[in-house]
Amino acid sequence: MESTNGTATHNTLQQEVRLEVVAADAGARLDVYLANKIPWLSRNRIQQLIESGAVQTSRPCPRCKDRVEAGELITLVVPPPKASTLEPQDIPLDIIYEDDDLLVINKQAGLPVHPGAGNPDGTLVNALLSKIGNLSSIGGVERPGIVHRLDKDTSGLLLVAKNDVAHRSLSEALARREIHRVYWALVLRNPTANSGTIRASVARHPAIRTKMAVVRNAGKEAVTHWRVLERFHGFSLIEYSLETGRTHQIRVHTASIGHPVLGDTAYGGSVARAAQLIPPRKQELLHSIRAVTRQLLHAKEISFVHPRTHQEMHFSSPLPEDFQKALDALRIHGKDAL
Repeated sequence: MESTNGTATHNTLQQEVRLEVVAADAGARLDVYLANKIPWLSRNRIQQLIESGAVQTSRPCPRCKDRVEAGELITLVVPPPKASTLEPQDIPLDIIYEDDDLLVINKQAGLPVHPGAGNPDGTLVNALLSKIGNLSSIGGVERPGIVHRLDKDTSGLLLVAKNDVAHRSLSEALARREIHRVYWALVLRNPTANSGTIRASVARHPAIRTKMAVVRNAGKEAVTHWRVLERFHGFSLIEYSLETGRTHQIRVHTASIGHPVLGDTAYGGSVARAAQLIPPRKQELLHSIRAVTRQLLHAKEISFVHPRTHQEMHFSSPLPEDFQKALDALRIHGKDAL
């Protein structure tokens, strides 16, 4: 089955996707084009498939950097997933919603979402394999069911797919920006405005590969809306709404405008820097801020349309204890110094 408008169509049994490039997409890199058209596969996974020969075009031995041409026919065959070597692990999970298609998890800070460098196990995926068993295979053997991710030290709401149909539907909705996500963060200093929008592309940091950075004329489009919820002396509680979902997006964006997340040592929000904003007479507040051990960023709300029932779903998560303690301390000791 082929598409005539540049949109992916797939055969569920054969895991085959066929595309015809339209003029508007001509000139894009092959891996970027496929990542945009097949949102249920990560760009890294697509690159692996191209390099393994699973992608066929009108030219022999296509490469990731090849530019697609208008009218070009592209076929991608996704091989059956390999058996997972991940071990189920009995790790506590806060499952706030579950049905036959999906779960909504309230992830605790400190829990990696999936195995990776430095985290071979002890992840959300290991916990899911223990409690749920069957998950979508689209994310591959290391990311079964993972529709989107949160950083290890970010807490809050996360969507997980139990089957491939739900995973594809949710991934496509995410790509169309139809999944609404709201985050809260305590940040350093007070913005001059009460709200705004950050439009700045994000890419891998050129020197420190574990970090991301705002870049010009490169990277991936990233859009973050923000508004101030409360102001304190030297700090603010800010709500963020995402249009895109790039790696470290909120952390990089808010740091780029001078307001890094409290506790975020990677992007300028370290406790040592935060302590410099506290008046000497505010020892109780200083003690509370020094107790912060991670970035105080929390995925507070998520809204989406259920892939099977088409019902509007909305979930909200309370602030975790460490975030709430820091916020309470600022409300008690940080208001009168404004």
